[in-house]
Amino acid sequence: MRVRCIPIERFSMSGKTSHQPESDLPRGLAAPAQRALAGAGIMRLDQLAAMSEAEIKQLHGIGPKALDQLRRALQARGLSFAGEESRKA
Repeated sequence: MRVRCIPIERFSMSGKTSHQPESDLPRGLAAPAQRALAGAGIMRLDQLAAMSEAEIKQLHGIGPKALDQLRRALQARGLSFAGEESRKA
């Protein structure tokens, strides 16, 4: 049996690689929505704010509930989808 050695400095205690940005996407976001965003390279709200709501809606796995959760999370940070006016909730 072959054992693959992985340099220990590449991983944090949480098991994530140290060069990965921490996600600040809403907790409780459904797994399909998380996968859709990760597949699009979106891990943070500031990355999400660079995209329009229409672009996010097109991602497979993003439904009305996920879109609402994302919109609320953006508003809580004073952000909005690209092309929208930012408004504090």
